[in-house]
Amino acid sequence: MNIVVCVKYVPDATADRKFEDDNTVDRVGVDGLLSELDEYAVEQALQFREKREGEEITVTALTVGPEKAVDAVRKSLQMGADAGVHVLDDAIAGSDYLGTSLVLAKAIEKIKADTGADLVICGMASTDASGSVVPAMVAERLGLPQVTLASVVESQGDQVRIKRDNEGSTEVIGATLPIVLSVTDQSGEARYPSFKGIMAAKKKPLETWSLSDLGVDAGEVGLSVAFSQVEDTTARPPRTAGEVVTDEDGSGAGALVEFLASKKFI
Repeated sequence: MNIVVCVKYVPDATADRKFEDDNTVDRVGVDGLLSELDEYAVEQALQFREKREGEEITVTALTVGPEKAVDAVRKSLQMGADAGVHVLDDAIAGSDYLGTSLVLAKAIEKIKADTGADLVICGMASTDASGSVVPAMVAERLGLPQVTLASVVESQGDQVRIKRDNEGSTEVIGATLPIVLSVTDQSGEARYPSFKGIMAAKKKPLETWSLSDLGVDAGEVGLSVAFSQVEDTTARPPRTAGEVVTDEDGSGAGALVEFLASKKFI
């Protein structure tokens, strides 16, 4: 059995993020990391493997992105994934959800042809775009059932059952492998890479594929064919100094109330 985990390299939320001249997010000139929400997907793939002792299960981490995006795969390998695939091609830059799902689906099909792909796991969303639609799009392109937003994942044989928490209720959904599964940040705390895992990751296979390797025409992806584009961006204004309310003569409370009222906080 082969589990494919889709992971994304995203700009670090604590870094000085910016946009390119074409209003796409700068993913090259800023620090980045494996999307935190995708760490839960990696964790569930590893738990799935660990709970099936005696079965031969391979976990493959798959990412699409610029050169630095390979770091997302490396982090997955350090956590315990067995192999990695990085789809790298300049033509992919600026792709929307449709273009991204196409590349992911074609890469999964290639993995499936080589080693099989019985289960595809994704995070509930990426921490930069928060779209939550790519897992469903990938499932549609692969012709597989989708079981999404799982807070609990259970499996036995080729059966998978999840719990999906909604406001005021919980759904229990079952499906038969192969499927596309997405998990939430409530599905289980992601493990930290151990020193042993970090060292072992250096010897694990990591392939780099281009669009031509997947049989995808460059004209099908990228900013020029994206259905949505950012027209303009405005830098966040610098933070201004706060107002200090003094209480030298006992009028501080009144001044504070007046200030809050003027800002319509009360």
